[in-house]
Amino acid sequence: MRKAIIERKTSETDISLSLSIDGDGANRIDSGCGFLNHMLSLFAFHGRFDLFIGCKGDTHIDDHHTVEDVGIALGQAFDQALGARGGIARYGSFLLPMDEALILCALDLSGRAHLSFEANIPSQKVGSFDTELVREFLLAFTRELGATAHIRQLSGENSHHIIEAMFKALGRAMRMACAKDGDSERVPSSKGMFA
Repeated sequence: MRKAIIERKTSETDISLSLSIDGDGANRIDSGCGFLNHMLSLFAFHGRFDLFIGCKGDTHIDDHHTVEDVGIALGQAFDQALGARGGIARYGSFLLPMDEALILCALDLSGRAHLSFEANIPSQKVGSFDTELVREFLLAFTRELGATAHIRQLSGENSHHIIEAMFKALGRAMRMACAKDGDSERVPSSKGMFA
């Protein structure tokens, strides 16, 4: 049962998160940040993860703490649900087009955290959402998950399309990397362990 429940409370956010890796994409996201809700719903749908998130944050200041802390909680949930990571494919990659935008996402669930983020999001905001927070979310997620992630924008002019393609590609690549791959006890590393 590759599931996790995360409760995370700080002076800035109060988060409840439930994840099932082997789901069908059912989701209910209420982060207090509408654009983040939309992106995480797409992530869950394309990854086929059942994902339920509730967050009360200090969005009266801005969305930074909420976006970063939801990234932390989601990374912790995947790390917990994957356990020792035995029997997973480990690697996943996806090249996702969305209209004029084209995004590459490549992952290694190695236990080592690294984010390479090469993107030029043209506008500072999509609605009220600060586009610089996309990178902050991904940093928090990869650190807590212990994953190497390369996200590269190959083309794109519309900020919404670029970001949406990133979250869809991340969902698809995570689905591949988390997929069961033979012996459930075998750690997919020539060292016999991660990190």
